[in-house]
Amino acid sequence: MPAVSAMTALLEFASVSKRFGRRTVLADVNLSVARGEAVGLVGINGAGKTTLIRALLDLGRIDGGHISIAGRAHTATAARAHLAYLAERFSPPWFATGFELLRHLCALQGVAFDGAAARAEAAGLDLDVEALDRPTREYSKGMAQKLGLIAAILPGCPLLVLDEPMSGLDPKARALIKRRLLALRASGTTLFFSTHLLPDVEALCDRVAVLHAGRIVWQGAPESMLTHYRARDLETAFLTAIDSDA
Repeated sequence: MPAVSAMTALLEFASVSKRFGRRTVLADVNLSVARGEAVGLVGINGAGKTTLIRALLDLGRIDGGHISIAGRAHTATAARAHLAYLAERFSPPWFATGFELLRHLCALQGVAFDGAAARAEAAGLDLDVEALDRPTREYSKGMAQKLGLIAAILPGCPLLVLDEPMSGLDPKARALIKRRLLALRASGTTLFFSTHLLPDVEALCDRVAVLHAGRIVWQGAPESMLTHYRARDLETAFLTAIDSDA
């Protein structure tokens, strides 16, 4: 499937490459994400998914190509104001309460903290609202991940960048977070996230991009991927895609 037109892209990776010493981690990565689109980045461990996301956030220098957000270079602080980010292992400062952290992160984004909205998000994700008054050192992994998602949602950024957002979550937490992401997508929020969970890609994404050995070996609609690889499910299609690239 052809890449999204740069005229409509909110996020664009163009011929991005990254090396660590002699090892090439990203090789000529081309991928665009249109406004309002949900794109899942899938690949095995070590494929380069987190490296690509860290490059987008300007947490690691790229060796070639360029990345743009809303038409501006990703290295410009103002360009990154368009996005909110949730790390795979969201680790809030142990001494802060949930409310203190949310208030601080909204301030960093230049957005007024809305306590009622925070409570509503917590209730929707089945995070005990009273827990927001407690230090995050008392939070479980799932509670912390929900808090991280709330922190990403509250500023109202047009682009959410999520690195393995469902990692380590129980089935109920996954279902609730998936429901919230679907609602955000329906409201026009652009989603770009990495995942190992192919059923989540099928449920959430307009397009899937398969990153293997640092290269995009497939991108297109999930149903197109099934047709292309003559597979009944995404797992089989994914395995065929990376085996074909071997």
